[in-house]
Amino acid sequence: MKSLKKQRRIQVIAVATVALILSTAMIGYAMRDGINFFRAPSQIMAEPPGPDEVFRIGGLVEEGSIIRGEGKTIRFSVTDGGASVPVTFTGVLPDLFTENEGMVGTGSYINGVFEATEILAKHDETYMPAEVIDALKEQGIYKERGSEGAGYGETGYGAASDS
Repeated sequence: MKSLKKQRRIQVIAVATVALILSTAMIGYAMRDGINFFRAPSQIMAEPPGPDEVFRIGGLVEEGSIIRGEGKTIRFSVTDGGASVPVTFTGVLPDLFTENEGMVGTGSYINGVFEATEILAKHDETYMPAEVIDALKEQGIYKERGSEGAGYGETGYGAASDS
């Protein structure tokens, strides 16, 4: 009797282990395209990623680098102060996309050019993604806003009070 209980317990543990391994593998397979790592231009130039790797790049759009080509193709460069990466994007850029402003793009680094499939620009005059701020701080370019404007995460609007 005891050996039958022991055998059944071992079978349940084995089935549970196989189910756990299978579910972990299926979750990993489903998420393989959903995880995009962030890289600054300096990191890309130091260790260029493979052409099949999809990742995010962030930094400031270099002044004078925006070139509008034929059709909807736009070329520009992104910098973090330490390095500059050429970017191409085919599509419609966000309205707030301008030179010397923060941006984040998703795509691949192919033959020395970042080919973006998506471009995100800051949504107001004070916001910049935390990853871009960290990369710019590492290069010594980012300066904290003082009293001249709203700080990171603030709206810049005054508040009414009852008192």
